[in-house]
Amino acid sequence: MSDGKEAIVVGQIGCGTVGSGVVRILRDNASIISRRVGKDIAVKRIAVRDLSDPRYVEVPEEMLTTEAMEVIGDPEVDIVVEVMGGIEPARTFILEAISRGKHVVCANKELMSTHGEELLRAAEEKGVDLAYEAAVGGGIPILMPLKESLAGNVIDQVLGIVNGTTNYILTRMSEEGLDFGEALAKAQELGYAEADPSYDVEGKDAAAKLAILASMAFNSRVTLSDVYAEGITSITPDDISFARELGYVIKLLAIAKDEPDGISVRVHPTMIPERHPLAAVRDENNAIFVSGDAVGELMFYGKGAGSLPAASAVVGDVISIARNILTGGRLVGCTCFFQKPVKDMKDVRCRYFMIFDVPDRPGVLAKIAGVFGENQVSIKSVIQHGTGREARIVLVTHEVREENIRATVRGLEGLEEVNRVASLIRVEDPGEE
Repeated sequence: MSDGKEAIVVGQIGCGTVGSGVVRILRDNASIISRRVGKDIAVKRIAVRDLSDPRYVEVPEEMLTTEAMEVIGDPEVDIVVEVMGGIEPARTFILEAISRGKHVVCANKELMSTHGEELLRAAEEKGVDLAYEAAVGGGIPILMPLKESLAGNVIDQVLGIVNGTTNYILTRMSEEGLDFGEALAKAQELGYAEADPSYDVEGKDAAAKLAILASMAFNSRVTLSDVYAEGITSITPDDISFARELGYVIKLLAIAKDEPDGISVRVHPTMIPERHPLAAVRDENNAIFVSGDAVGELMFYGKGAGSLPAASAVVGDVISIARNILTGGRLVGCTCFFQKPVKDMKDVRCRYFMIFDVPDRPGVLAKIAGVFGENQVSIKSVIQHGTGREARIVLVTHEVREENIRATVRGLEGLEEVNRVASLIRVEDPGEE
């Protein structure tokens, strides 16, 4: 497609935080990129919402347009980079670019976690590449390793800290004793959290990323709607303190497991042992822990967001596609060749950490134990803290179905002897059952 041209030509839709980083990297590292590809890569046209908006990178005025179709329809453009975000009109723009024979790079987790199958099929039918490394983990290379470097493995689980905002908040709560609101305010002050942080703190961002990771790791389609998501807004300093007392750290984990009865995909606050590599991931950093039958355990770690880290992943995809244009090669396309069932959250099995407050009087523990027994929930350990007229019970269960623990909570809430169930947090501990 680019035979006889001096450069491989890129058109870009969006020039915000990530888009500005893409322009900067392609400009500042042009010499080394040209050597690595075998030809120059040139950005010709950029579509933006408003020509008067300030930008994080200097762009010649003649390169800018408010019409995305001017980018997509330019016959010289070989690769369209979509960094505008959202479902529509991004989906329509990408499908139009593919239909015109353009290769596409996107950083759009929301789009790929909901319409990835449609877009990948369209690219396959048209014989073009669609790459989206930046959709998960920012600058951390994870999708290409799963598709290529680890292709000889059977992957059985992926655990990830894939949202920098929530990890920063939990780090500040853990290290400074802040409550959720104070830690969130600090994250917003530093630019790690949006004015409306709900997409991050409610686990939706991590769920979109997990859908993509699970699809790729287990070769079976998982969409955003399949992923159970629970955020960190209810986590308290008490939860963190008691977890530490038991040798655990609380993280918002994205968890995908390929089990005999189906795929389990869930995002929620999780207690992990202090010895686990993910426990040491601090502040806004991300990390993805992968377990394969041949390679064993791997962890991919780094900046999960930000202009240049995310743009690094986008540019890496642009370079891969540029090489293919010159050699006639192709990226690995959709690898979801299985149709594995996705488990309902009520059927997921794990261990649970619970805190509840009760009157400090004889016979209370016996009543509580009866509720656990009725629902086939076995208790692994119990700590009791007396506070005068009230006692705080902290316990960890053995592995049990989610459905059973929910029934137990309902039973406890119905007891006169239980003042309140203060916390319920899932536990992931590879060293235990």
